[in-house]
Amino acid sequence: MKYASNTARRNTLAVALISALMAAAPAMAQDKATNLDKITVTGSLIPQTQVETQTPVMSITAQDIQTRGFSSVAEVLQQSSLTTGGLQGGQTSGSFTQGAEAAGMFGLNPGYTKYLINGRPMLSYPALYNGSETFNNISGIPIDIVERIEVLPGGQSSLYGSDAIAGVVNIILKERMDGGTMTVRGGTYTEGGGSNIRFSAAKGFNAFDDRFHALFNVQIENGSPIWGYQRDITRQNNPVGYTAQVPSNDFAVITNADNKLLMMDPSRCANVAGLYDGTTVVGQRASGESCGSVYSAGYKTLKNGKNSGQFYSSMTFDVNDNFQLFADVLYSKEKTEFTSGSSALWWGTKSVMGGFYDQGLNKVVNLQRAFAPEEIGAGGYNNILNSDESRAYQVTLGGKGMVGDWDYSASFTRGEYRLDQNRFVRWKDKIEDFFGQTVLGPRLGTSADGFGIYNPNYAAFYSPITQDQFASFTGYGTHRSKTWQNLGRVQVTNGSLFSLPGGDAGLAVVLEGGSEGWDYSPDQAFVDGNVWGATAVAGAGHRSNYAVTSELRMPLHDKLTVSASGRYDAFKIADKTVDKATYSIGLEFRPIESLLLRGKYGTAFRAPTLSDAFQGMSGSYSSGQNDYYRCSQLGYGLRDEACSFYKNTSVYSEKSGNPDLKPITADVWSAGVVWAPVSNFSLSADYYNWKIKNEVKTLSSDQLLLAEYQCHNGLPNNTSASCGDVTNWVSRDAGGNLTRVYTPKLNVASQNLEAVTVAAKYQQDIGRFGSLMFSGNYTNMLKREVQPMPGAAKLDLLSDPYNMWYYDNFAKVRGDLSVAWNIAKFTTTVYANYVGSTPNYLAYTGRSYGYVHSSGAKAGKWGSYTTYNLSMNYQAQEDLVLSLMVNNVFNKLPEGQRYNYPGNESTPFNDGFYSVYGRQISAQAKYNF
Repeated sequence: MKYASNTARRNTLAVALISALMAAAPAMAQDKATNLDKITVTGSLIPQTQVETQTPVMSITAQDIQTRGFSSVAEVLQQSSLTTGGLQGGQTSGSFTQGAEAAGMFGLNPGYTKYLINGRPMLSYPALYNGSETFNNISGIPIDIVERIEVLPGGQSSLYGSDAIAGVVNIILKERMDGGTMTVRGGTYTEGGGSNIRFSAAKGFNAFDDRFHALFNVQIENGSPIWGYQRDITRQNNPVGYTAQVPSNDFAVITNADNKLLMMDPSRCANVAGLYDGTTVVGQRASGESCGSVYSAGYKTLKNGKNSGQFYSSMTFDVNDNFQLFADVLYSKEKTEFTSGSSALWWGTKSVMGGFYDQGLNKVVNLQRAFAPEEIGAGGYNNILNSDESRAYQVTLGGKGMVGDWDYSASFTRGEYRLDQNRFVRWKDKIEDFFGQTVLGPRLGTSADGFGIYNPNYAAFYSPITQDQFASFTGYGTHRSKTWQNLGRVQVTNGSLFSLPGGDAGLAVVLEGGSEGWDYSPDQAFVDGNVWGATAVAGAGHRSNYAVTSELRMPLHDKLTVSASGRYDAFKIADKTVDKATYSIGLEFRPIESLLLRGKYGTAFRAPTLSDAFQGMSGSYSSGQNDYYRCSQLGYGLRDEACSFYKNTSVYSEKSGNPDLKPITADVWSAGVVWAPVSNFSLSADYYNWKIKNEVKTLSSDQLLLAEYQCHNGLPNNTSASCGDVTNWVSRDAGGNLTRVYTPKLNVASQNLEAVTVAAKYQQDIGRFGSLMFSGNYTNMLKREVQPMPGAAKLDLLSDPYNMWYYDNFAKVRGDLSVAWNIAKFTTTVYANYVGSTPNYLAYTGRSYGYVHSSGAKAGKWGSYTTYNLSMNYQAQEDLVLSLMVNNVFNKLPEGQRYNYPGNESTPFNDGFYSVYGRQISAQAKYNF
């Protein structure tokens, strides 16, 4: 099929950037770097010759991925200099999406980044980040068939629609291949665990006089988990903290009034001493004594076990010189396994009874005990792993061609993502019956303050249970969920619409329409309250949408180009239309060939997600609430502690999604410079500014009750809701007592961000010693302000360690640097990943950098943190490349952070940002045929 191409001006800037991109492939002749035919890059719909335009684009090639040691798309994006925020994943034990992989930009919610595969939106993950937020799971993408990843920072909704507030990530898979490849990669961690092996094969085909091309790829991967006991920092409760190390409260009797520990075992833990591999002892604290082990902390996974397989195919058929049919399909099947360990597998009386009156002690107490691996049975926690099993596909069919000066394409994409979450559970009735019969005994009556009276058998409480007994009240429950998406897309483009002094103007127009759905159906036992210590919330809904996008690129002068784009999106959600128009205007000014000055202003948005609109109802009781309105009726002032209803009210609170939400909106602008004085060097620096409004948050009971008081007293209320809604959401009985409050998701929060990014590339030919290629990226967060509610004080996250940790757990500065040396058949690459200083744990808990604990330990910042990867590639023969990769060469671990945590902490490091995996050694063989 023939395509029109226009030879570019061979200016120094474009040549330098193309040369830098091509430097990683030394087999290509350098004069090919100056062939600047028009290409389409993420950030524009119009093919153009300039690699650098008004919009910065970070491109990570397949060569970069391999030589820098990355083994997955998730690793590439999570270690990007743009990923300044903390993330939940396999290392964050007990998180809602422990089996998934997420990434974001500039510390913003992962859902604020638009993820594309081959330019088409990725399916949303069926489970919710933080239990409430829609996001994309970037696992399940076959890394060996990735051609490049293009990262586009800043608001991009005028081209890509909803979610593109922080930026856009386009994962571009190979479409064509001459011949085939087979790749085998295996590796392990020197600290233990995490062994991994991956096999992939790809083959290209052509037929019908080279009019038909097809590419098929299969990738299979198997990885074992990393356990807490395989790392010194997590194998036991913190031994070097600012308080003395203490065992976990694995068997504890706790007073209800003041949380004192009582030792009620006459044998002083002798009967349970064999648990946790014989490490259970009497634990002594200021609050009393209990039985426990410092090593019970190690029975959790830090890295998920994983079995996965992917199939990918891309096909094209040239019907004639001006029309081509195309199709691609991506299918992924994945199973991840993990556990939160004994901290999440226990029984106690507090959760169900709230406490009981011990007849012998004449006190209200609670019992609490964890389950040791010896009680679980052979294999221990390894035999009761939770698992996430997913199956996802995305299929695209379409055609593209030319009519005169116009290029056109039309496609339809269908995708579906199914997820089964298998959760190890304790059945409520069975576990309560078991401990009721063996430990608590019969109820003897009711105390004056309403607690059940018992005479517990403490000898039975301080005794191991058998494997059969454990199995009698445990099992598995399965949550089933799915998302689906249909998208039709038509685009017409004219790269030579009319002539201007600087060249031809270009125009692109896109029409899109489709629908998407979400269904989260938890195991009914969770919904009905039949699972001990856990609940789940159902939700389901769908939306349809259409959009119109246009982009105009005008080279007004050979030194000045203006680009403008606009988009209108409309969503039908619960019989209501939510629409938003966005736009952007960009300038490119080239005063000299080697210098580009660029700037862009635009708007961005995020439509109400299906989970925000349709998440089901859940309820809970909370005590110690403030009934502001009731106190005002009794004549008390706001927050007058003399009122008996202040800090002393029990409230039943319900929450759910809200189909009446408005879009999250953002004004985003950027300005930058690109300098390429010679053909082998380029340097860029860009400034970004966001003003984000209408962010979605769930109201707290206190916020709603304060709004009720404000509405009844004629004051502006502290939410975005009307006083009519506030009144409807608070229910009282005839006596004025609170019976229910409803706290939906609302558009209430806003934030302001400023950031600077710097990127540099340099190539140096060193004669018979080969060539060197340097590449570096740097991000500095200059400002991060959050306003959680209308009228509330703005929180400066950069100066406030508590809120910096609470909101995003992010670093102010992040960067990376790679140096590649090519000589003859060898390529050696060193890659450094840098994280700037972050608040330490005491700065967070003490809410100040100046806080000093009574032990003398001080709040402050953890210092900068740099890890290094090393790879060596050897072209053993023309069709065989052998590689050795060592990630985290110096086995850098956040062990120094332990000194800033207490001695009872089982995870004494910031697990949302730092890794304890340590050094990984991998070998790879790639055979081309």
